[in-house]
Amino acid sequence: MRNKFMTFGLALIGAVVSFGSAFAGPAGEVRSAPWQMWLQEPASPTAERIVAFNAQLLVIETLIVIFVLGLMAYIAVRFNAKRNPVPSKTTHHTMLEVVWTVVPILILVGIAVPSLKHLYFADSIPEADMTLKVTGNQWYWTYNYPDNGDFTFDSLMIPEDELKAGQPRLLTVDNKVVLPVETNIRLLLTSNDVNHNWALPSLSVKLDTIPGRINETWTRIHEKYAGKTIYGMCSELCGVNHGFMPIAILAVSKEEFEAWTKQAQQTFASDAPPVPMTRDIAAIDNVETVRVADASAAR
Repeated sequence: MRNKFMTFGLALIGAVVSFGSAFAGPAGEVRSAPWQMWLQEPASPTAERIVAFNAQLLVIETLIVIFVLGLMAYIAVRFNAKRNPVPSKTTHHTMLEVVWTVVPILILVGIAVPSLKHLYFADSIPEADMTLKVTGNQWYWTYNYPDNGDFTFDSLMIPEDELKAGQPRLLTVDNKVVLPVETNIRLLLTSNDVNHNWALPSLSVKLDTIPGRINETWTRIHEKYAGKTIYGMCSELCGVNHGFMPIAILAVSKEEFEAWTKQAQQTFASDAPPVPMTRDIAAIDNVETVRVADASAAR
């Protein structure tokens, strides 16, 4: 019986994940798609844990619903007025009451233990390879790279009437955050005015930016997402333009990131308007062709 339940659970997880993946975002982008039925694809270790845990909870909830529906159907058929014209006068059953109290407790404990483990994993910041400081403003983001030349730039949403073909509405920005893959990244978050929230579902990062306070978390982007843009948005009601604070992260290899930082130090240190820093990913993103000088050219 146990093997049957495990087989059913695994089959259900596979079916849901497969169904959800059919509605994945466009090639070269990590974001929600129309009619998507599942979570966004996980691009970090924390996101992978959350997606797997969500699938486990779905199986548990489904089994509980099936059991309760089956029990109600059995009671409706077995104990209806026609089959039982004289109802039972029994009002208490000690063992039954113990069971329906203890079993839910055991289920909740079984859910709480892995949940706390995942929370601890998400909150325990490993030794960082680099730091990204995020500052919320009304209504745009400011990014600082203190470990890579200490340069700073703003990232603003591109208005709808200025979008190019294929660029996602309300998500496209003038300057993407560029981060290396397979790198432990410490994230420091604060705000210049009101509370904002830096949220990226695919990385399972969602943390408030609060004036006068620095919140800290971390992430690590998997290597297979190099060349892809990961999208998010502000998730705190921060004012009239709250819905116009998108987040766009371009994941690149470590070599490309090193070359980009050398170029970015010059670009964002000048008085000229910031120039978006991205790389040639035409094979992945047919809309936008962008470049980063390689390390030798940067030197």
